[in-house]
Amino acid sequence: MNGWLLEPVYWNWWLLGVVLMIIEAIAPGFFFLWMGVAALLVGLTLTVLPALAWTYQVLLFALLSVGSIVAWRLWLRRHPTRTDDPLLNRRGHQYVGRVFTLDAPVINGHGKIRVDDSTWKILVEQDCPAGTRLRVVGVEGVMLKGMIES
Repeated sequence: MNGWLLEPVYWNWWLLGVVLMIIEAIAPGFFFLWMGVAALLVGLTLTVLPALAWTYQVLLFALLSVGSIVAWRLWLRRHPTRTDDPLLNRRGHQYVGRVFTLDAPVINGHGKIRVDDSTWKILVEQDCPAGTRLRVVGVEGVMLKGMIES
């Protein structure tokens, strides 16, 4: 082996696993965690099979990394994270069902409403003057969709 590698070789994989987990702690994203786990597993494999060629070690690391990341994503899709406020980062959706007054008239289906300390563009099916009360019925991209409140 090379002179810069630790002996026994599994220590290199364990060191890589710890470094990857430290990176995960600094910049979380759940990718480095699973790559770190894969590196630790390759190191564990080398304790049982110390003569495993480096090419197979790298191949095993790649397969375990990709496999664990894909498995995590599938598990997360089936078991989504529950939260007390599911609309926290979906600001426009927080306004659905609320009624607001038009700041600017709706012309060609586009108008503006004032929501708290910000102005939102709103899409309405028919033109109407400023001061009309609109109910927010949906969100389309960064614009709210409204309906005239009767």
